[in-house]
Amino acid sequence: MNTAEVLKEALAALRAGGVILYPTDTVWGIGCDATNPEAVSRVYAIKRRSEAKSLVLLASDLDMVARYVKAVPNIAIDLVEVNDRPMTLIYPGAIVGAYGLAENVVAEDGSVGIRIPMMDFCRELVRKLGRPLVSTSANVSGEATPRRFAEIPEEIRSAVDYVVPAALERGATGTASQIIKVGLGGEVEIIRA
Repeated sequence: MNTAEVLKEALAALRAGGVILYPTDTVWGIGCDATNPEAVSRVYAIKRRSEAKSLVLLASDLDMVARYVKAVPNIAIDLVEVNDRPMTLIYPGAIVGAYGLAENVVAEDGSVGIRIPMMDFCRELVRKLGRPLVSTSANVSGEATPRRFAEIPEEIRSAVDYVVPAALERGATGTASQIIKVGLGGEVEIIRA
């Protein structure tokens, strides 16, 4: 199956409110449309994770980020421009509701973690979806994060609606992204280096 066919099938599942298993620029992820609260609830259920914990999202570019947060701090723009490895930024002021994100992807303080993936397949998937994509590691909460497809538990594989072929995992680093919290006043807090 070629990449175009995989994208078409993955998008069909996402647009139908489904959950997919897919490779990212870091590790394998469980994902869904981040604007669909029912799909997001399924992701939490599959991971057996509390909805009190927020989820990381993928965006195709800073323009997409800007549609889902009240303001993109200048420091975030600078960090994205110089970034050379997977980096999740936590932005203040997520936009939720009818034209925004599902409330259950946002942290209690109203912030949201978003990464622009450094992998063509992921960026194209998110661009074609036209909305942010949930990207949480493909494991049951508290268990080891699978770095490659072969390490993903069968329980996770069988719980999703679509599984991207393992051949597309090329380009994944196998390690989680760095996480940096940014503020509107230029504040920077490194959560995970």
